[in-house]
Amino acid sequence: MGFTGRAALLAALGSIPVGILEPGWTGILSVNGPLALACAVDCALAAPVRTLRLARSGDTSVRLGETADVHLTVTNPGTRPLRARLRDAWPPSSWLPGTDTEASRHRLLVPPGERRRLTTRLHPTRRGDREAARVTIRSYGPLGLFTRQGSHEVPWTVRVLPPFTSRKHLPSRLARLRELDGRTSMLTRGEGTEFDSLRDYVPGDDTRSIDWRATARQHKVAVRTWRPERDRHILICLDTGRTSAGRVGDAPRLDASMDAALLLTALATRAGDRVDLLAHDRRTRAQVQGRPPGDILAAFVNAMAPLEPELVETDARTLISTILRNAPRRSLVVLLTSLDAAPIEEGLLPLLPQLTQRHTVLLASVADPHVATMAASRGSVDAVYEAAAATQSQTQRRRTADELSRHGVTVVDATPDTLAPALADAYLSLKSAGRL
Repeated sequence: MGFTGRAALLAALGSIPVGILEPGWTGILSVNGPLALACAVDCALAAPVRTLRLARSGDTSVRLGETADVHLTVTNPGTRPLRARLRDAWPPSSWLPGTDTEASRHRLLVPPGERRRLTTRLHPTRRGDREAARVTIRSYGPLGLFTRQGSHEVPWTVRVLPPFTSRKHLPSRLARLRELDGRTSMLTRGEGTEFDSLRDYVPGDDTRSIDWRATARQHKVAVRTWRPERDRHILICLDTGRTSAGRVGDAPRLDASMDAALLLTALATRAGDRVDLLAHDRRTRAQVQGRPPGDILAAFVNAMAPLEPELVETDARTLISTILRNAPRRSLVVLLTSLDAAPIEEGLLPLLPQLTQRHTVLLASVADPHVATMAASRGSVDAVYEAAAATQSQTQRRRTADELSRHGVTVVDATPDTLAPALADAYLSLKSAGRL
C-alpha cells in the first residue's frame, strides 16, 4: 500500500498555508483531515491485488530475430473495479535494447467479475530459454490518491531457436542433389553409387557404362545410369568447448556451426540419408538419434536452442569414444570444431586413426574474416605488425588443415557467412564421388 504522487503533492500544498495561518501540528491535521479521509476512501475502493487470478498463453518458441506474443489474462473476482498498471517482467535479452520499458508495461481496467487479456511482445536477442519473471500490479483507487501493489508468479517459457539463416542456400543445393540423384541427364558413377536404369548410348558417354548384354538383346547400344546410394548414416558432432565461445562478428563460433549443421541436415534428409546429432565437450550436452525424416530438423533445432559454449577444454578421447559408440557402422562423421593448432595436434590428431579407419570424416571450422582484412592491411607500423600476425595465423591454420588431410580428413575452413554452403558442397562432393 502507498500514497500516490498526486496525494503527496496535495499534502505538500495543504501544509504550506498552515505554517502562515496557524503554526503547530494541530493545524496541519485540521487542514489535511479531508485529504486523509479521501485517501481512506480511495484505499477502500481500490481493488485488492492478491485475489486477482492470472494465466498465460501464447507462443512457446520463436526463431532468433523474430517476435513472440505472450498473452496474460487477468481475472478480477472481486466486487470493485480494477484500475491498474501492470509490469510483465522478463529477462533483459527478451527485448531489443531500450524497448523493454514500453513493451513490458500495460494499463488495464477490469470491471468486477470480468477479465482482460494483455499481450506482451518479445523480441529476443539471444538463443535459449527465456522464462517469465514476476508480474507486478499496482491497483489505484478511483481518485488516484492511494495504491495497492503486489506481485504474482505466472510461469511461462519461450524457447528461442537458432535462426537458420542458411536456409536460403537450400534450393540451389537441392537442385544439385537432383542432378546427382539421376533426375536430370547428369548421371554419375562412383564407388558408392547404385544402378538406376538403362538408356540409349549418346556420344560422349563413358564406354565403361555400356551394358553389353542389354546391347545384344536390344540390337542397339545401351548404357547404365547410376545414382548415389541412399540411407547413409551421418553423425554431426558439435564441439561445445571453449574454442566455440570465441566470437566472430556478433555471434559465437558455435552459432555459425549450428547454422551449417542445420543446412546439412535439411539437405541430407532430402537425399534419403539418416542424420544424428551429438554436442560434446567433456560430456555430452545434447543428442538426437533415430528421428524420422519429417521430425529430424525440428528435433535438431530444439536440441540446439539451449546450448551454450562451455569454458572447458574439449576432451578428444571421450568425444572419439562417444562417436564410435553412436556410429558402430561406417558413417560420415562431421566434426564442427576449431582449426586451432593446439587442440587439434594435442587432442584430436593422435586419436584420429580410430575414426578414419572406420568412418569418412569431414571437419568444418569457422574462420574469422577479420584476420584476412588484417593480413591485407598496410600503411603504418601497427598495420604491418597486424598483417604479420594475421599471416602467421593463416599459415598455421593451413598447416593444420594439411595435416588433417594427410590423415584422410576432408577439411572445410570458411567464414560464418560461407561455412554452411561450403559444408553442403563438401557433402555433395563426397556423395557424388561415392565416398559415403
